[in-house]
Amino acid sequence: MNRIEQRFAALKAAGQRGLVVYIGAGDPNLEATRRLALSFDAAGVDVLELGVPFSDPLADGIVNQLAAQRGLESGTTPPKVLATIVEIRKESQIPIVLYIYFNLLHRVGVERFIRDAAAAGVDGLLVLDLPPEESETYESLMASAGLSPVYLIAPTTPDARIALIAPRARGFIYYVSREGVTGMQSQVSDTIAMMTDKIRAHSPLPIAVGFGISNAEQARQVAQHAEAIVVGSAIVNRIAEHGKSADLVERVSGFVRELSEAVRSVR
Repeated sequence: MNRIEQRFAALKAAGQRGLVVYIGAGDPNLEATRRLALSFDAAGVDVLELGVPFSDPLADGIVNQLAAQRGLESGTTPPKVLATIVEIRKESQIPIVLYIYFNLLHRVGVERFIRDAAAAGVDGLLVLDLPPEESETYESLMASAGLSPVYLIAPTTPDARIALIAPRARGFIYYVSREGVTGMQSQVSDTIAMMTDKIRAHSPLPIAVGFGISNAEQARQVAQHAEAIVVGSAIVNRIAEHGKSADLVERVSGFVRELSEAVRSVR
């Protein structure tokens, strides 16, 4: 088992829900990314998603688009993200997933990118724009490297397509609880329980629910229906607000700790 699988197995054994946190790598710089990752580990985060900056992040709302722009402006590249993960691994074994667009893998070469990611200490890839129907070679390379291909399922995904996608995922399945792009919402979707039940009919993997979870109360509410919740934009927004502050890490990790405590309170 890789770190993702080990973490979810430990959560299941303890009867606990998990917290997946997303941030943009290199926002405001890669040293901040390293420090935030270590602070998140201490704050109770179970999986860290690092968004690799890309010029056309089509699945992202404005908050995460701006984070990608700041990452590019800080000089962040895929090799530098991997080098940062090497530094994180010197102090932490937090499971790490790269949230990435296929163009970045294609430019390097899919086989080489997967090999380099595994060597750096990455545990999984969430390739936003790679359809499962075109993923056979990618999945075999991921399996050989011991990495988890994480797939998205949305409210609009037909039943037949859920049956196709769910068995091919590894590590966990990411359920996108709302239509559209990433972003904070004032309330959570009322179809989460129904959709997670549909997914479970096709896979025993843990389900992590994201898109729109903005505070501890929403985290607690959604965690009742999933093995984990994903929070991104609400955290990225705080990084944007405090990115130039000396206490950036403390401010952001304090909010993340609130989320972790809320999720852990659900049994």
